[in-house]
This record gives sequence, C-alpha cells and structure tokens, in this order.
Amino acid sequence: MNIQAKDILSRYPALSKQAVDTLWEKERSSFTHQIIVLDDDPTGVQTVHGVSVYTDWTQESIEQGFLEDNDIFFILTNSRAFSEEETRRVHQDIAERTAAVSKQLNRPYLLISRGDSTLRGHYPLETEVLYQTLKEQGDSIDGEVILPFFYEGGRLTIEGVHYVRQEDELIPAGETEFAKDRTFGYRSSHLADYVEEKTGGRFPAKDVTLIPLHLIRKLAVDEITDLLMNVNGFNKIVVDAAEEQDVRVFAIALMRALKQGKRFLYRTAAAFTKVIGDITSRPLLTASELVDPDSASGGLIMVGSHVQKTTDQLHKLKELPQLHFIELDAHLVLEPERFREEVERVRLDAEENVREGVTTVIYTRRERLDLGENMKEKELQLSVDISRAVTSIVQNFTVRPRYLIAKGGITSSDIGTRGLGVKRADVAGQVAPGIPVWTTGEESKFPHLPYVIFPGNVGAVTTLRDVAAMLENRT
Repeated sequence: MNIQAKDILSRYPALSKQAVDTLWEKERSSFTHQIIVLDDDPTGVQTVHGVSVYTDWTQESIEQGFLEDNDIFFILTNSRAFSEEETRRVHQDIAERTAAVSKQLNRPYLLISRGDSTLRGHYPLETEVLYQTLKEQGDSIDGEVILPFFYEGGRLTIEGVHYVRQEDELIPAGETEFAKDRTFGYRSSHLADYVEEKTGGRFPAKDVTLIPLHLIRKLAVDEITDLLMNVNGFNKIVVDAAEEQDVRVFAIALMRALKQGKRFLYRTAAAFTKVIGDITSRPLLTASELVDPDSASGGLIMVGSHVQKTTDQLHKLKELPQLHFIELDAHLVLEPERFREEVERVRLDAEENVREGVTTVIYTRRERLDLGENMKEKELQLSVDISRAVTSIVQNFTVRPRYLIAKGGITSSDIGTRGLGVKRADVAGQVAPGIPVWTTGEESKFPHLPYVIFPGNVGAVTTLRDVAAMLENRT
C-alpha cells in the first residue's frame, strides 16, 4: 500500500547535526580499515568524488588501491550482467586476493558489495561467496549488513520496509516495476522477508536484526552497538534510513563494534559507501568544469536501459531539437548477420553527425526482447550480446566526442571498460543527483573524456534532457 512520505516521516524527530558530527569525528579519526567497494555496475559511485575506480581485480590493482592515500576505492565487477557461475568465480577471486593483500600489508578492511537500491542483482550469491571464501582463508565473519537506502534515488527503509519514493508517495519496493525484473525479481518489500525469500528460508525473517529508525533518531549509539555485538552465524542486519544522517549514526555504532572485534560483510546501495568512506558533499558539476570549450565535435549519448523510467526520459530528450537520434534495432540480435549490418549502419551515421558538431543519441529499440518462460539465462545472454554490440560502436568510433553519456548500468559498464578501454578512472563528482561522471584515464581510447554514467532507474522524467541541455549550452 502506498503511503504519504510526510505521514510516516513525521513520526520521527530530526537528528542534531552537531551531536552526530561530534560523535562521528571521535570514531572516524581512529578508524583504520581499508574500504573496498565491489560495484555490480558503474553507478555505485553516484554519491562520491575524488576516488578511484578500477575495472579489473588483479592482485596488483587491489594492492594499488590499498596503497592509495584514500582509504576507499571501487572495483567495477559489473556482475549484474554476469551468469551465476561467472559471478561466483569473480567474487571468489576478489575475496582471496583482498585477504592476501590485507595480510601482506597488515591492514584490516571492509568489503562492500554495492548493489542496486531497488534490490536487483545476484543476492545472496555475491556475499555468500565472499563469506565462504574468506572463511576458507581463516577470516571469520559475524554477519551481513543490508542497507539499500539511497536518498538521491528516493529509496528509503523505514520500520524494515524498503520504499521507492515517487513524488510525495512511498511505494513498497516489492510493488514497483523493479520487483518484476525478469532476471532478479522478488516479492517482498519488508527486508527481513526479502532475506528469507532470497535465501530460500536458510535465513528466516525472525532471525534478522533490525536497526530501527526510532533508535537512530534517539542517537542510541550504545543500544545499536549492542545489537551488532549480538549478531553471529552470518545472520543479517537490516538498517532503517530516511536521510544520510541516519546512515552516519549507524556507522558510528558499526565502527565501535568493529573496534571490539566484530566482522561483517555489506550489501548496500551507494549512500553507505559515501558515509563510511567519509566523503564530503560537493556541488553538482557544471558544463564549464567538464566540456572542452575548444572542441568542435558533438557529444554522444548511448541509451540502453529498458526500464520504463529510461524510456520516458528518452521521450523527453527528444524535445531537444538540436540532437540527432538513431534507433538501433536490437531485436536483430536473433539474426547475427543482419545485426552486424545494423550496428555498422548506426555507427557510420553517428560518426558523420558527431564529426559535424551534432550531438547524436543512439538508443536501442524500446520493446524488450521476450523469449518466454524459463528463458531468463538466455535473455540475459542476449542482453549482454546487445550491450557488446552497442559497446562496439564506441570501441570503433573514429571521432572523439565532446562528451559521452551512457544510460543504463550494463550499457555504461561495457562502454567504459570495453568501449573506452578504461583501466582506472577518477570520479569527478555528479552532474545531477545520483548521476556520476568519470574522467577517463590516460590508457583509455579517449583520455580525459567526461563520461557521464546515467543509471537506468534514477532521475526525474526530465533529468536526461536537462543534463544534455546543460552540456550542450556549456554553462
């Protein structure tokens, strides 16, 4: 049942920022863990800036991340586009290498599985593989923190129920289009029930520990710490949060528990990574900070995500008359030769327009390819094939665009890693709430390119249009 946001939030008193900041400074100043965030698509950096993103997980890259001045770095796995077997293998490799580097450098660490704030992805597979692998390495883990709160996207958890905010209403996540995802769908909005559902009953809802909002708003740090200290057996901890300060209060208690020897894994959205990484807020990026004023070429916008929000945003984007639009018939993926011809047609058309200074939008056909029942793995594979074809357009592009926007998680990951050949990027900040920008590295196809990573499920219906208009105006 939908509820009015003001009705439920009015039940809880506001936190004192000064009181929270005082406690935070005391705890965070003595916190020495290295924070490694495993990002299942490139949107996990949508709350941070001034951090590194690595697109591989070799032991050398992990060690380089540990040795940076920052105490947080991201590894882009893009596992939401993986099969279960590939997801298992990658997370086992990362856990083994992280444990080895930690022992080599004698530094403790936090391992965060950053997932979708609307609960889609390989859960519980990712954290269970991390848990089992670390256990084999001699590292005991007491529990798992589940914290999908993401304010910029309107994802709030209150009284254990996860909501998606639309205008002034809070809709239980299990009643949204995201819960109907053909690959990662679910029924439960109450996160304890979600855990029981996703684990097939191995972790019953009754055993899940809730960190409730009423304790957080009372600043009851000692009580929250006690709740964390009592968790064992890899049981789950669900954290309420309706604003970023709520996450900060929880993190204060968490750091106290860690200092007393507790160990946890984390399945969270982007807000927790910003808070635990102690990353400040910064103003949104402007065109003057991103776009080379001397560039005569047009921008390039690649739209791949098929959630309804993206389709609605694409329709609004078409209101900008100066843009050139090209549809890629992705359904031709079932006919490989015709599909190759289609991809080549689109690339040549786009190159011609970008070269002439016209920003070009390439978007995949909006109707989802539906193969019928019991074909989830096949559909996932075809979506990967389509994404690789879209990626090849960037990979083979002969004109440097003024900027590049990629819409959708899988799309933006494949374009970043395969299309642009990025090995390490710097996160410049956000161009709109929840929409991060990479500055590509020297090794990439187009060094120092502003690369806007636009999640499929983020933003108002006008946000894609507004971002493009801002970059076009260079103001």
